[in-house]
Amino acid sequence: MDPRSLTPALRALRLCLHLLMAGLLVLAAARARSTVGTVMALVTGAVYAAGSYLPSVRSSQRAAAVWLAVLGASWLGLLWLTPEALWLAFPLYFLQLHLLPARWSLPAVAVTAGAAILSYVGHGAPLNPGVFIGPLLGAAVAVATVLGYQALYRENERRRRLIEELIETRAELAAAERHAGTLAERERLAREIHDTLAQGLSSIQLLLRAAERALPPASPAAVHIGRAREAAQDNLAEARRFVRALSPPDLERGSLAAALERLCAPGGGAAPRDPSTSGAVPYGLGDGPRVRFSVSGTPVELPTPYEVALLRIAQSALANTVRHASASRAEITLSFMDASVTLDVVDDGVGFDPASVRPSSDGGFGLPAMRSRAESLGGTFTVESAPGQGTAVAVSLPLPTGAST
Repeated sequence: MDPRSLTPALRALRLCLHLLMAGLLVLAAARARSTVGTVMALVTGAVYAAGSYLPSVRSSQRAAAVWLAVLGASWLGLLWLTPEALWLAFPLYFLQLHLLPARWSLPAVAVTAGAAILSYVGHGAPLNPGVFIGPLLGAAVAVATVLGYQALYRENERRRRLIEELIETRAELAAAERHAGTLAERERLAREIHDTLAQGLSSIQLLLRAAERALPPASPAAVHIGRAREAAQDNLAEARRFVRALSPPDLERGSLAAALERLCAPGGGAAPRDPSTSGAVPYGLGDGPRVRFSVSGTPVELPTPYEVALLRIAQSALANTVRHASASRAEITLSFMDASVTLDVVDDGVGFDPASVRPSSDGGFGLPAMRSRAESLGGTFTVESAPGQGTAVAVSLPLPTGAST
């Protein structure tokens, strides 16, 4: 038995069982009318006391069975000497039911009740219904009590384990919430610094540069404007360092759209917009395919897990295009709709059979991992491709509650 489940009430019941056994042994010794009977009562009490203090009896069914066999033999000897010993059958029922498995405890109880009845009759007591009803009723009460207690004990253990699991889960959820809150606050601070302080310092630097160019040659103010511009430049660099330290590594330089634009730029760097594309930005990836990025719909603010998942999926899909598709063109489209945000990566490469894809042997971030990312956020992930017909990867995530355009 788990010591944590041994409540004060159960300890009291165990103490009552010890006292009942001791009282009945004293009664049997007093009514034995012989020295042998008294000695046998003492022997039975000694065997009972030894088993109560032996840890192996409580931890091993084999040891418990041996102890009960010795205790039963001493009780039978006492029962042979005095009929008063039959009252000891009642606490013996509880011991047998508690220490033995069900397939042995119930037969043991039946044998004990039969021995008590035969002893009572053997000592010359007249036959009457009480001779049979007493031991059998005591056995029935003991069986019902122990089985009921065991059912309650199992239920108590189940609830204890459930409570422990709930406490552990609550601690894990609290830790996850604290971590998510920390990331959200870091992201908010990074965005605020980027949108206010960094942008303001950048504007100041541009204005000072323009003022410096507008000054006449050898103007006394040129030195001061130059120093102010350098101070603004230094503070802008410091603000950007703060933003990099506070932002998630993959999104540290702006929004998801900006990160996807940089992903499509040559070498993964930033590239200027082409006004002639009407919101679409064409880029190339070195010697690989020419990549075009576009945004559809009105962008909304997304949680960090959404942005990270979409960026990682785009990175992996585009990497597959560069490595395996032999494509000349690819297009990444980020679409904001009323209830969802979708990301499409399409290329004109050689294509493949999606049903034949297996996890990569090098542990790469393949299609199964991309699908897992999307489904972990409640989204869907689809791949459409065929040999010679290019590939289209699409992921759709439901917009969080409260997100608005």
